[in-house]
Amino acid sequence: MGASQLLAGKVALVTGAGRGIGREIAIMMAAHGAAVIVNDLGASMEGDVTGETPAEEVANLIREAGGEAAVNTGSVADYASAEAMVQQAVDTFGRIDAVVNNAGILRDVIFHKMTPEDFYAVVDVHLKGSFNTSRAAAPFFRQQQSGRYIHFTSTSGLIGNFGQANYSAAKLGIAGLSKSIALDMQRFGVTSNCIAPFAWSRMTSSIPVKSDEDAQRVERLKTMKPEKIAAVVTALASDRAKDITAQIFGVRANEIYLFSQPRPIRSVHTGEGWTPETVLSTAFAAMAPQFVPNERSGDVFCWDPI
Repeated sequence: MGASQLLAGKVALVTGAGRGIGREIAIMMAAHGAAVIVNDLGASMEGDVTGETPAEEVANLIREAGGEAAVNTGSVADYASAEAMVQQAVDTFGRIDAVVNNAGILRDVIFHKMTPEDFYAVVDVHLKGSFNTSRAAAPFFRQQQSGRYIHFTSTSGLIGNFGQANYSAAKLGIAGLSKSIALDMQRFGVTSNCIAPFAWSRMTSSIPVKSDEDAQRVERLKTMKPEKIAAVVTALASDRAKDITAQIFGVRANEIYLFSQPRPIRSVHTGEGWTPETVLSTAFAAMAPQFVPNERSGDVFCWDPI
């Protein structure tokens, strides 16, 4: 397809690959030699099936450019469907080398108005879906002694955001899932990493604009292209990234970040033990300068993307 053959001979499953970031990932991985299972349910941003076929469009683009692609329209939220996606890769292309867990939906609402259905639906697609596809691929990765998991987390989970308790919980859960997979599967030559993406896509286009500050934030987002994220995914899927695992990366236009992960930053102790009163007057008082501010992602990433 005219690019390097960094992924020659590899087979990748990319979920949510019909639009936005997933679309660019599938196209770039194929351009670098991978055969791709292009998975997309054809659903609305809220998760309702629309009858659209974006996966077919992406697969056709890959084939027209000389690459290999097959379409899958299953739901990652269903384990049997996730198994079928992985099996399709093996049946069609002979193996499975990379699972890119990109599929997602949004049901943003302020917490006191969020319904159980809003919460469960988002967690099912993002967190449960990432488990389903990853677990389905694990026996194949173990047998061949290699494999790449690339999961999508978010600064909404890593840092925080308004009106996204469901999305934030799922995305922070994915970071924990990825780390556990990295620990359990390392012995089989398998890596597991996360990416927190910044890009203008169908999901970010839902951000409400209620002020000049919101409008400026949206304009900044529009400068962040999905193909920037695709380059990092393609790199992580390659053999040259075989020693990179258990990491969380951020991609924001031409910036790539490595995120810290929770570690103790301050401790206090007393030989006499603690009472509720001394916890309040001494322990919390001593730790207060190191308390994490109650910020959202936009407060931390407050400068224009480069």
